[in-house]
Amino acid sequence: MPKLKKERMLQLAVAGWLTATAGIHAQTLERTSPQLDELLSSPIEVEKVTTGKGFKWTEGPVWINSGYLLFAEIPGNAIWRWVPPLGSAPELFMRPSGYAGTAFHGPEPGSNGMTLDVRSRLTIAGHARRNVWRLETMDPKGQFTVLADEYQGKNLNSPNDVVYSRSGDLYFTDPPYGLATQSDKDPAKQLPFNGVYRVRGATTKAPGAPPDPAALELLVKDLTRPNGIAFSPDEKILYVDNSEPKKIWMRYPVKADGTLGSGRLLFDATSDHSPGSPDGMKVDRNGNIYSAGPGGVWIFSPSGKHLGTIKMPDRTSNVAWGEADGKTLYITCSADVYRVRTKVGGVLP
Repeated sequence: MPKLKKERMLQLAVAGWLTATAGIHAQTLERTSPQLDELLSSPIEVEKVTTGKGFKWTEGPVWINSGYLLFAEIPGNAIWRWVPPLGSAPELFMRPSGYAGTAFHGPEPGSNGMTLDVRSRLTIAGHARRNVWRLETMDPKGQFTVLADEYQGKNLNSPNDVVYSRSGDLYFTDPPYGLATQSDKDPAKQLPFNGVYRVRGATTKAPGAPPDPAALELLVKDLTRPNGIAFSPDEKILYVDNSEPKKIWMRYPVKADGTLGSGRLLFDATSDHSPGSPDGMKVDRNGNIYSAGPGGVWIFSPSGKHLGTIKMPDRTSNVAWGEADGKTLYITCSADVYRVRTKVGGVLP
């Protein structure tokens, strides 16, 4: 049997085993630097926390400080809540979470990335809703505030992922994946680029107030598919990755006024043809980067050295720190959510 065929059959067998069962599983850890031993135990144990709900594409995980995880299921246009312990079933938190009309014809009608502001208010990349918005309380039917929906009088594409600075500004990416055709030629696409933006003073915006066009600032417009976004611990660097056609991670110096300097390549994985692309990412307390990428979760040093990859059974979309100590990494991977304990962990939003 050819080597590639054998490897593919083994890959499918592992994927089927993980999909069919819940609990603790040994998982492959591709180790490219001994520095990885400072971050993860080997052999690594990955726990599957969701099963049996028929999800298609999970995204946007965020740990809520009162002790539960929220995550988006984009094709189902919903946000789900999972409360430990392992084995408990996720519960519907909100539907619709993205497109609120009656005739969406694309594959991804739901919301996408999520985070919390310093007041623990949930902020959501609306994706097919084409805005970024905030829940004023954790009541899914409560008051919400739209933080951004247009740039220079034109609709945003489909906000994808979000992160706050400590100053209260909100940064987000805006590729076209929430449009019906997910294409730059989509008839509903009004902007000729796919940008990275900042909403100045987002945290102090009055509840229920309309979005302020003057507060929205375009920072980057030369990435073809900007996606995941995260700050370094000192907020001197903003990381943004690009999903296609180049599979790259970029780093931008953050100026004193919150704008960005010229971007520099952190890592290029375009030659890796494993399933998946650069997507959601988070940074640990030491500045190491954990990002969805080809084949699983890629881990980089602050300088961009590839330390290793947690090989996942399917396309990986995003990650989030969780639990009281911030040392559990939650991973959204195709139809399911997984978690793994880490040695360093990150700061919870």
